[in-house]
Amino acid sequence: MTADIRKISVWVEETLKESGRSISPASRKAVAVAVIANPFAGRYADDLSILMDIGEELGGLLGRRCVEALGIDPERVQSYGKAAMVGEAGELEHAAAILHPKLGAPLRAAVGGGAALVPSSKKMGGPGQVLDVPLGHKDAAYVRSHFDAIEVRLNDSPRAGEILVAVALTDGGRPLARVGGLTHGEAEGKDGLR
Repeated sequence: MTADIRKISVWVEETLKESGRSISPASRKAVAVAVIANPFAGRYADDLSILMDIGEELGGLLGRRCVEALGIDPERVQSYGKAAMVGEAGELEHAAAILHPKLGAPLRAAVGGGAALVPSSKKMGGPGQVLDVPLGHKDAAYVRSHFDAIEVRLNDSPRAGEILVAVALTDGGRPLARVGGLTHGEAEGKDGLR
């Protein structure tokens, strides 16, 4: 593995009630976070291919960790998302290099496919700062019930020379979703939109 990983954290959030109503089955989100050393901290580099390769490694690793945490077959994953926060000695472009060119393919392999774009966010921050990981349906961008997010926060990360990288998955949509649009059952997953 190319990534110099300091820590990995994985957790599952289950919503059992919303607005006094029981949610059955529970709405579940899993998130896996890796805190890695930033090989370009404090210096400019034109070639960020090392971070692109790290993104490829982390896409599969973090995706598998989320699937394991949910305890489901990969094909049962309904939505996904990714995010990265660079420490103050890094650049926003370092987060982009991890998230965009190569992370998606191994993530899709870990979740049994995915025709839609993987929603993403990136920011610069420090230890304890919140990072929102956006979520969207893995096969059809127009499934509104799956427009969501989950927050990640680690009290000691990212340090100045680190990058916090997160992948999140769900096995369903938002609890009590009722804003219309295409449903999970109607999604075709052919063009990433419908």
